[in-house]
Amino acid sequence: MAETMFFPRRLILGAAVISGVLLALAVHMLGARYGLDLGGLWRSDTHEFIPAGAAIAWWLIATVGCSGGYFTATLMQSAVSGQIPQRMRQFLIAVGVLLLAGAGQVASAPSPVPTVSGVLAGLAALCLGAVMAFCGAHFALRRG
Repeated sequence: MAETMFFPRRLILGAAVISGVLLALAVHMLGARYGLDLGGLWRSDTHEFIPAGAAIAWWLIATVGCSGGYFTATLMQSAVSGQIPQRMRQFLIAVGVLLLAGAGQVASAPSPVPTVSGVLAGLAALCLGAVMAFCGAHFALRRG
């Protein structure tokens, strides 16, 4: 009987965090194009307490970062033993490539957000995505 290999815990955690952060940043860039921008938190021209678009963007980025880290860690744990079907693997690769390609296309266009607000929103999305991806990966590794 063949011996089952396992990835080291730190490798899974690192890959899951990187994957979650990339997905969170891609969702941030796509959301900013459609008006769901974290930069609304720092604008003084709005009369609302917290703009609804900024709140939705905050929760969307957090959800995608956490679930991206969780699912990446879970998939990496089961990938070594060959438990992922070939079709599922190809589907996940296609979805990831399309999401990152869409984010790259959106990032190359001129931004509708002012520069300082855009930089602050990008840094906030990066930090939020990293923390939530780490939490998702950590929960997946504790479960397994």
